[in-house]
Amino acid sequence: MRSLLIWVQVGISILLIAVILLQQKGAGLGSAFGGSMGGQIYRSKRGLEKVLFWATAILAILFILGAFLNLVVNSR
Repeated sequence: MRSLLIWVQVGISILLIAVILLQQKGAGLGSAFGGSMGGQIYRSKRGLEKVLFWATAILAILFILGAFLNLVVNSR
């Protein structure tokens, strides 16, 4: 059971890294803190961009839940 949880955690982490790297480039760290948007108007996420956004959120939640589950199982 322990090794299965570890492998699931590794798989989720690899998927999370891949999804993060596939997201749109060009949105620098400065824009996250209120910097200029380079003349762009705010637009909603559509298509693949929206799927990647939700996949990132879901995988991050699964990663955190898996980490806590690993902690509980391995502390016994």
